[in-house]
Amino acid sequence: MNDSRTTSRKADLARIEAALLKSAEVLRSFPMGATRAERKGQNDIVTAADHAVNQLLHEVLPQAGDGWVSEETADDPSRLGKHRVWIVDPLDGTREFVDGLPEWCVSVGLVEAGKPVAGGILNPATGQFMLGSVETGITLNGKTASLRTSDKIGEMSVLASRSEVKRGEWDAFKNAPFQVKPLGSVAYKLALVAAGVADATWTLTPKNEWDVAAGAALVLAAGGVVKTLDGKEPVFNRAKLLLDGLLAFSAASADPLKSYLRSGAHIRF
Repeated sequence: MNDSRTTSRKADLARIEAALLKSAEVLRSFPMGATRAERKGQNDIVTAADHAVNQLLHEVLPQAGDGWVSEETADDPSRLGKHRVWIVDPLDGTREFVDGLPEWCVSVGLVEAGKPVAGGILNPATGQFMLGSVETGITLNGKTASLRTSDKIGEMSVLASRSEVKRGEWDAFKNAPFQVKPLGSVAYKLALVAAGVADATWTLTPKNEWDVAAGAALVLAAGGVVKTLDGKEPVFNRAKLLLDGLLAFSAASADPLKSYLRSGAHIRF
């Protein structure tokens, strides 16, 4: 990577960091577990915190020529013609936020030509701030972070969707050789894999691009593996923003876990 490209990427990361730190300031006015939610659509909820952070992110992140995708902004089809697109979720894990569970985050991803290249995820409740790019690697709270390195499946920790576990969609993994830990917010789970807190995570149900773009960027920045359920690399900023599902692994855990998933017919790559 040439020096000018690295310098440009560092400027992107500085913008992401500034946006997330300002988001944390905004969120101080909306206490976790004490902020009222409103129903949005059939199954989703939204709070004033979602809208306030969305406005802040939109003011700080995009520059001239950049596209924008957010859960809390009406989709603008002009993004499809943009090389650089910000894909954000102002508050991923709104239900956990409302319920007082510290398993939510602000998620900011940057995509270029459909590929996730940089991202930042901040969980103000736990004080964890993951930031990184494919050019610079990843940091956790300002210190260099790295993936887990074990390739022994019995030592691995896999983060599962709390809601998927409640619905019984992880019953097939009850006797798995690895530890399964339910957790809210798919963006937060992806960031924890990137930062070496867990070995892998996957979701077997559809997710919107804003749920996973930043986390995918962080896992890739750390040198990990990100795949769709059909075994392909995910492409972002598509006309249809819904992905069938997503899998993310540390480099060391990828082959053992993919082999396990194939052998049990849980997922066919």
